[in-house]
Amino acid sequence: MNNLLVLPLIIPIITAVILVFLREQVILQRIISIVTMVFISIISFLLLNTVQTEGILRLDFSGWLPPFGILFVGDSFSIILVLTASIITSICLLYAFSTIGDRHEKMFFYPFVLFLIAGVNGSFLTGDIFNLFVCFEVMLLASYVLVALGGRKKQLRESLKYVLINVVASWMFLIALAFLYGTVKTLNMAHIAVRVAEAGQDPLLTTVAILFLVVFSLKAGLLLFFWLPGSYSVPPTVVQALFAALLTKVGIYALIRTFTLMFPLNQDVTHTIIGVMAGITLIAGCMGALAGRDIYTIATYNVIIGVGFILIGLAVGTEASLTGAIYYLIHDMLAKALLFLLVGMVFFVSGESIVKKMNGLIQNYPLFGWIYFLVMLALAGIPPLSGFMGKVLIGQGAIETGSYVLLALSFASSIIVLYSLLRIFLASFFGESTISFEDRKPIPKGAYLAFVLLAISIVYVGVGAESIAIYVKDAARTLMNPSIYIDAILKG
Repeated sequence: MNNLLVLPLIIPIITAVILVFLREQVILQRIISIVTMVFISIISFLLLNTVQTEGILRLDFSGWLPPFGILFVGDSFSIILVLTASIITSICLLYAFSTIGDRHEKMFFYPFVLFLIAGVNGSFLTGDIFNLFVCFEVMLLASYVLVALGGRKKQLRESLKYVLINVVASWMFLIALAFLYGTVKTLNMAHIAVRVAEAGQDPLLTTVAILFLVVFSLKAGLLLFFWLPGSYSVPPTVVQALFAALLTKVGIYALIRTFTLMFPLNQDVTHTIIGVMAGITLIAGCMGALAGRDIYTIATYNVIIGVGFILIGLAVGTEASLTGAIYYLIHDMLAKALLFLLVGMVFFVSGESIVKKMNGLIQNYPLFGWIYFLVMLALAGIPPLSGFMGKVLIGQGAIETGSYVLLALSFASSIIVLYSLLRIFLASFFGESTISFEDRKPIPKGAYLAFVLLAISIVYVGVGAESIAIYVKDAARTLMNPSIYIDAILKG
């Protein structure tokens, strides 16, 4: 079963290369891409259940044992994110089939989506921090193409900013890696944790940890999110959904893994900085969502709010808060994907992105309107939907540690999220429709299918929270007890 760990990375890459040679065969590209992602989802589910029975999985490449070789590691935390990312990508492909358009499909849309998910999955599974850098770059190279897909002037302008910011972040990542390797003489994450514990995380190592914090914060949109609103609003709708669901979440994963495994000792410094950054991110995200006049701006600042909320769970640092952060991370991936698909469809059927210029959509599209209402409630944390459990557990952790400022900011942000999304709902869906039933644009069936599947997922994660609790609690337990991860790698 360990050998299956490489499949979420290697199969999308191989399939993407094959699809490059099938540029004109659009139908065949669709079939191959969706079959690939469904297969990866099934493999991920099998791996997740195997971890519960056999413990953490490890795959050593070329037979080199840790800490000398490159390896993939599958624990509950990494594999549950691989499964969630693969399911979301599968559903987004269904949406793309009927909306992206033949022109984009012949511009290698499907190969680059598969390269993107390969980089995302590789980032979740790698047990080597240099390989994390490599997988980040695979993901980012694919995103550079996708953000400019279509070649509109605005896309090219925003893509330049997006590329520049990420190149700077990657350069800083390499510098941090050089300092880290020069200090601890290893790149294996488990071995780094051992060496840092032996050295006692002295001031030099704490400085290196802060440098990693800055790098991953740039990629996660934590405080340093100035590049995000423009970059997330210009690509095609399905690309926006993938970006909102996946890209910042890889940065969040890297932050959680880094500061629970490799640099867990000097929390008075690192976790305090994370808490301050998370709080400021929540405030700035709320201000942006309140000030936003168009649906894309409001949706994008809700992504930023989600980043801040999840990382409060890391800053608080209790098992309850980390359990809540994982629950909320899963919820946020699903809900943000659905939110951006819905927002894109609002623009398609109305031809407007300014909130005040739209009205009456629910009269012509009742199911569409009520699905939007559902995701709005989920993002606000209304029980029993997917956002509720994560919010409660993060709040519990904040109360346990006396982090009342973060507690107040996190739950105040829920009110702002509800208000900002309710603005869109009331302005866009209610009122007298200016479009007659006969003149309305039909919503493609593939788009409705994607909406329904994501809506069902959101309800399931909330109502069926107990059914995924075994995986989430195991993930949190491993994060809180890094010796479990270390022993599985170095002594397994």
